[in-house]
Amino acid sequence: MGGMLARCEGASRMLKHLAHPRRLLILCHLSEGEKTVSELEGLCGVSQSQVSQFLGRMRSEGLVAGRRNGHCVVYRIEDGKVLKLIKALHAIFCPR
Repeated sequence: MGGMLARCEGASRMLKHLAHPRRLLILCHLSEGEKTVSELEGLCGVSQSQVSQFLGRMRSEGLVAGRRNGHCVVYRIEDGKVLKLIKALHAIFCPR
C-alpha cells in the first residue's frame, strides 16, 4: 500500500500544476513544441514575470526543461506523463 500512496502523492503534485488555468495553458502550448518565455507571454496573455515564475516552478518539479538558444531559453515539456495528460485533456475538452 505504501507504494500506491507514493504514486498517488506524485500524481497529486503533478495535477496541482495542471489545476491552475494559466499553467495549464502554458503546458498546452508547450505540448505543440518548444517555446520561449516571450512566445508564451504572447500566446497566454500573461506577463513575462508570471510566465517565468510558472516555468520555474514547473522546472523545479521536472515537468518542463529549458535549453539556452542564444540570448533566450527555449522551454519544452520534459515529463512524458505530462504530455500524455495534456493530450488526454485536449481530446476530452477540445474536441473537433
